[in-house]
Amino acid sequence: MAPKVITEEQKEQIAEMVARAKVALDAIKDYDQPKVDRLCQALGWAVANETTFTRLSNKSIDESGLGDRETRPGKRTKVVGVLRDVLRQKSMGIIEEIPEKGIVKYAKPVGVIAALVPVTNAALTEIVTGIFTIKAKNVAIFAPHPAAKNTTIETVNIMREVLKREGVPEDVFQVIEKPSIPVANELMASCDLTVATGGPAMVKAAYSSGKPAYGVGAGNATMVFDETTIAEEAARNTRISKAHDNGSGCSSDGNLVVEATVYDRVLQCLQDEGGYLVSPEEKIKLQAIMWDDERHRTAPTIARAASVIAELAGFSIPEGKRFLIVPETGIGKDYPFCSEKLSPVLAIFKYDGWDNALRMVTDIYKVGGRGHSVGIYSFNDEHIDELARMAPVSRITVRQPQSRANSGSFNNGLAMTSSMGCGIWGGNITNENVVLKHYMQTTWVSRPIAEDRPPDEEIFGEFYNSKTY
Repeated sequence: MAPKVITEEQKEQIAEMVARAKVALDAIKDYDQPKVDRLCQALGWAVANETTFTRLSNKSIDESGLGDRETRPGKRTKVVGVLRDVLRQKSMGIIEEIPEKGIVKYAKPVGVIAALVPVTNAALTEIVTGIFTIKAKNVAIFAPHPAAKNTTIETVNIMREVLKREGVPEDVFQVIEKPSIPVANELMASCDLTVATGGPAMVKAAYSSGKPAYGVGAGNATMVFDETTIAEEAARNTRISKAHDNGSGCSSDGNLVVEATVYDRVLQCLQDEGGYLVSPEEKIKLQAIMWDDERHRTAPTIARAASVIAELAGFSIPEGKRFLIVPETGIGKDYPFCSEKLSPVLAIFKYDGWDNALRMVTDIYKVGGRGHSVGIYSFNDEHIDELARMAPVSRITVRQPQSRANSGSFNNGLAMTSSMGCGIWGGNITNENVVLKHYMQTTWVSRPIAEDRPPDEEIFGEFYNSKTY
């Protein structure tokens, strides 16, 4: 068991790493836009070419035991999307002008970033964070998850090798080789900014470090299927999202809320797409191994294949079945299947009447996932609008595979990222996708403009010259 208190030697190691990072930070301060853009491309290719990223993805699965070798390598497309976005943006000097307001914005680096890497996204998080970091002329020290540390160490070392080849100080990127919670806490307290992608405990620690932090909230994506749903398309997207990397992502579909007239068709299409419909008896067994008596999710079922989870629960599923479908009627703390599962397990609910659908969504997010994401398979703009007005989430995807879409995709306008803020709902400082702008500080220059002061009669409206107190 790892010690809970940091040693003096570990403190000295972190202090030395931060000192080296500051030297590197000073060395790159005068880099121009073309140089950092070229570095972004070089780093992106070195890690996210198909051969290397597939090897690193498989290494992380072998190391941690979590995830799916078939689908995880596909996450490399996220790096392509991030590069697309950052290469279209300026990150130094004047980045925006608003002449009518007399405003000019200048970008500045943040400094030394503590980058926490989750066990389920080793390889991806490092390169995405690395691209945002160097684009804004910052430096980063990566804190791996202990269960995937070797993957993170190798990934960061590849990034360091690229820097060395390009004549850039390698210490722009560093990695802690013996990670632990006390060491991560010391790192966060020693850096200028923490970017924490991971579980609630990690995010809470980041916000308690005494330094600014971007954290992410828990997911529990709920998908609404109304009477206009095209069942085949929706089921296919559900399979794409839910089976991806064994449902390990917080973006993965957790609950399906399905209108009564399309319920049977949707259920059949889900099974045609590789879903296994769990029987009432199997549901009891499944719940017993997925949660303990205190309703805490158990580690052995997280990011495991559906067949493995079924076997742990004491039943078997046919070959080719990729995810488990659990019919559910209850919503609340006593019904754990409506909470975040981080596995290829879906809860499915039937509703009759649109108002009931909205009520069910509200009740599900009282259990977990507030601030993250909702999806809807609908062609009814009124339904989409009403859901958007009431759902306590930061992003709603329409007719898209949730885990591919809510962190940005090539088919929507959301910014590409591997970290998603969940706003005040989820205990986060931002509800945006965490991207380049969050890695920069901004100086606003304000020049005088023509006076813009409406008369008091306009400002106070009907209350102008009314009773005074």
